[in-house]
Amino acid sequence: MTEPVPPSPSLDHVARIQAEWARERPDVDVTPQGAIGRLHRLGALLTEQLCVVYRRFGLSEGEFDVLAALRRAGAPYERAPGELAAHTMVTTGAMTKRVDRLEHAGLVTRRRATGDGRGRVVGLTPAGRELIDRAFTEHMRNERRLLDALSPQEAERIEELLTTWLARMEGPRPGS
Repeated sequence: MTEPVPPSPSLDHVARIQAEWARERPDVDVTPQGAIGRLHRLGALLTEQLCVVYRRFGLSEGEFDVLAALRRAGAPYERAPGELAAHTMVTTGAMTKRVDRLEHAGLVTRRRATGDGRGRVVGLTPAGRELIDRAFTEHMRNERRLLDALSPQEAERIEELLTTWLARMEGPRPGS
């Protein structure tokens, strides 16, 4: 019986895991783990780097997301809570907690919707708009820095591939 060959130290984390699984389960195709594992690790590393900027502005990732969704709405920078949840892809319960924190910090307000006494509208305060404008500018600088690890051609190609893959994973949109 031969001794198993340890994975090469030059292999990245995912390749080492693949090599171990290939050794232990040669009957299973571990090649999908290469792309999926690297995307998962890259996503975690990118999130970590993005959150550094959010924290500089006293925001969590979710709070940045809410402020950004309001700012993208255009003047008067308001959205209903359900619309905010749809634009940030979080549940309305999670949205309520985020809005509570942002309201307490003076960055957003809540008011009754015009014409609907039960409905609410969340809007940016002047302080919230000023903060998200500064944070977004820094966020874009940070994303540029992260993307600059690739050549312009590589960045363009990876965006094309990810756009295609995401569209296939999300499937057709209602009404398309």
